[in-house]
This record gives sequence, C-alpha cells and structure tokens, in this order.
Amino acid sequence: MKQQNITVLGSTGSIGVSTLDVIRRHPDRYSVFALCAHSQVDKLFEQCLEFRPVFAVLRDAELAEELSRRCRAAGLATEVRHGIEALIELSSLPEVDAVMAAIVGAAGLEPTLAAARAGKRVMLANKEVLVMAGELFMHAVREHGATLLPVDSEHNAIFQALPADFARGLVPCGVQKILLTASGGPFRNTPLSDLGQVTPEQACAHPNWVMGRKISVDSATLMNKGLEVIEARWLFDAPPEMIQVVVHPQSVIHSAVQYNDGSVLAQLGNPDMRTPIAYAMAWPERIAAGVEALDLFKVGRLDFFPPDFERFRCLQLAYDVLHEGGTAPAILNAANEIAVAAFLDRRLPFLGIPKLNEAVLSALPARPEGSLADVLGADAEARSLAESMIVDGRFA
Repeated sequence: MKQQNITVLGSTGSIGVSTLDVIRRHPDRYSVFALCAHSQVDKLFEQCLEFRPVFAVLRDAELAEELSRRCRAAGLATEVRHGIEALIELSSLPEVDAVMAAIVGAAGLEPTLAAARAGKRVMLANKEVLVMAGELFMHAVREHGATLLPVDSEHNAIFQALPADFARGLVPCGVQKILLTASGGPFRNTPLSDLGQVTPEQACAHPNWVMGRKISVDSATLMNKGLEVIEARWLFDAPPEMIQVVVHPQSVIHSAVQYNDGSVLAQLGNPDMRTPIAYAMAWPERIAAGVEALDLFKVGRLDFFPPDFERFRCLQLAYDVLHEGGTAPAILNAANEIAVAAFLDRRLPFLGIPKLNEAVLSALPARPEGSLADVLGADAEARSLAESMIVDGRFA
C-alpha cells in the first residue's frame, strides 16, 4: 500500500493533534509531508521530532528561524518556512496527496482553496472556508476534481447518513431534512439575566468536547452551529429551510438525515474528533481511530430540544446571512472573530458578541461573491469596523 503524504494545516491545534494521533496509529498508510502552525514553536518542534516532515511552517520569519535552528541542532532534515505563501505552496505541491485543513478562522481560506484547485483530497475542518467563500470553494472542488471530505463531526455524520450519489440532488435522493445537532453549550439552561456576567473561563468550559478557545466560545453562543448551518448549505447543496438545528445535550447523535419514507438515519459515537478524522482520512474505507466504542447502556437516554433563538441570537444571524447571500456570511464571520477575540481579552462582554455581530452586519451592505478579492475585501472591512466599534466602547 502506497503511503499518503499529508499536509496538516493547524497541526498544533486540537484537530491537528488528533490527526497526528490517527497517523501515529497507521504508519504504513500515512506519512507527514508538512506541518503548519501559527506560533507554538515548542509544540511544533516536538511534532517535527516525532513525525519528521519534509517541511514545517510558522506564521512569521522570526519564529521560523527559531524552529529551524532547533531542527538543525536535533539533526532533522525538515525545511522550515514561514508565511501564507508557504502554506499555499505546501497545500498544492504534486507530492501532497491530502490536506487536513484545520487552521482556525479566515486564515485557512487561501491554502485550503489552493488545495482544492490542485485537485487534492481536502479534509475540511475549517468551516470558515465555506462560510466565507462557499460558492467559490465548491466551484474549485468541482472544476479541479478535488475530493472534499467534511471533518466537523456533524457534517461528517451527515455525509455518512446520505446516499453515495447525493450530489445529484437531495430531493431526488428522497431527503426531506438535514438534522444538525448541537449540545447547547455550557449556557443552555443559564438564566438570560446571568449571561451578562459570563467569563471567558466559563465560556471555554464545554460540557462534552475538548476544543480550542475560539471554537469553545462559538459553541457557547451557538455561532459555531450557525457557521455549520452555512457550511452544510454548501457541502450538501441544501437550502436553508432543509437544515434544522436540534439541541441534543448528550452529543451522542452527531447529526442525522430525515427521508421522505419516514426514515431518519443518524451517526452515533462518543464525542471524540478522531472518529470523523479517521473516516475522512481512510474514506471509503474505515480504520481504527483509537476511540472507545459507544456503550448505549451507559448513555441511557437521549434528549432533544428546539434551539432558543432569543438566547442564541448568533444562530439566527447565521440563517439571516445565508438567506441574504453574497459577502454577508464573510462579514458575519469576520465580525465574530473580532468579537470573540475581544471577549477573550476581556474587552467585550459575552452578550456583546451577538450585538457587535449584528451591528456590523447592519452597517455593511453585502455584495456579490464574485472573486476571492471580493471575499477578502469584505472580511477586512468587517474586521476594521468591528474593532473600531469595540474601541468606541459601544458594547461595553
């Protein structure tokens, strides 16, 4: 069996670490071609020691030089590069078979798009790619023959529950509805009057999943689920009215598909990202992921509730921008990234996140998503406006 050469974008984050754990379990199937991180030099160096990639990439030249010195001192042949151009190149080189796209936020857009344009197997964990540029990205996948496999646990579950030929259309396949599950986050039952005092530490304490700080806050506001609604629209060519969010606190059913014959097909499992990662890496085969099998007797019960759109205003905003189209989703994503960063820095209260997002959307008109430049321009404009609104103290 020929080894697959894999570039891991975001190797020091939670998805990247889980990806490397799956690779570690299958050295005969996978080889690490490139490891790419933002700024965690120590962690990336440890990964280089173990996996000995051909390339490693960091954000800026100074960090890259430090990593390069350490690699040379350890006798590693790994070539260290820096910057966005390196990410783009190492996602599209002929030697690369597959790309794990796990860079958080808008920073992952260009290298992931480059991988699609190079016809790679793209394992998509960065939902912002489809949120910001869904039409452009899906066009690139189709035009260049890339294989797109969703890694988000919910979209991976939907992918598993859909028929193999779902690309011919969900309605012709008998699909009535996509059921996108959400845990409800740590504040599902918190009185609305108490949400104004939520701290970053509380927001990052997800009840079921171990995730990074940004995605944990998005889960607490349900913006993460809103972004997943937009992602599902593009992945499965599903209109918004066919995508229903279902609050499921146990996070055992990762999502489901409802068919016109009354059937509901769901994917169940323990909340461990190695399951969808392994599925995406080996598809259409299945390989061991190191995840304990689900024990239904321990689960005992499964609960389901409709989402509270008043409590989770960010979820409603996601549906709104999906209907509006164009650059509206990119504007929302950019404003939210600024809002979450400000909340984590204690410059914005928790309830200021949806308020800031809505204010930026109201101030910036959406334009057609004509090109990557249009998307990046809307992203930059929204970030600048969001930051200025925070500085003005409008949502303090």
